[in-house]
Amino acid sequence: MQRYFLKTPVGKSFELDDDIQHHFVTVLRAVEGTKAEFVRSDHTVFIGAVSALTTEKTVIDWVNDVAVDVELPVETTIIAGLPKGDKAELIVQKATELGVHHIIFVPTKWSVAKWNGKEAKKVARLQKIADGAAEQAHRTIQPVISYADNLRDLMANDYDVKIVAWEESAKQGEQSALTAAYQQLQPGNKIVAVFGPEGGLTPEEVAILSQNGYQAAALGPRILRTETAPLYWLSSLSFFLELNR
Repeated sequence: MQRYFLKTPVGKSFELDDDIQHHFVTVLRAVEGTKAEFVRSDHTVFIGAVSALTTEKTVIDWVNDVAVDVELPVETTIIAGLPKGDKAELIVQKATELGVHHIIFVPTKWSVAKWNGKEAKKVARLQKIADGAAEQAHRTIQPVISYADNLRDLMANDYDVKIVAWEESAKQGEQSALTAAYQQLQPGNKIVAVFGPEGGLTPEEVAILSQNGYQAAALGPRILRTETAPLYWLSSLSFFLELNR
């Protein structure tokens, strides 16, 4: 069943906004009686059915609430060094499917990509991708995509567990830091992981992170691409918290 996020509070009967109406009626060819799932601003979900349909408006009537629990039990943030090409789009789409809550893109010393003057436009496009992926994955929240000017600006953010994925840890055979970090987590905690761009993070950047409580950790014994590492991390976190019971 198709899922949509509602932008404003609604009652038992309401009209679809233009964007949802276009997709639901024009693209999916909904008719009277067609049902869809809708997510309220408080992240609760209900099923609604088309009760009236004209060229100008589509009216939805509430049918029943739906009890769902699809979100990770901890709040997750990815901090990603600016990647090249369309890798930011890939990270956003797939990380959304895997349950991320926040993604912050930041230029680092070895970042080849530059967003000079285009930050707002880039973030808006990535937010739209995240919104669509959240609907497709039947999530109850839409991740927030943002941009920071540098890593230092992010050091004041409050997290319970802080990780920096560093390839040197993998080369040195370190294998326990990630599991140890996960074992600290309690439901409702906030966890953040930092990932470098194609060239990785500099030792100086890793030192800054370490001085601010970030634990360097390997993501297995292999070296992962910048677009693969965040997805590996979220998958491992999901396994540890949701499947390894």
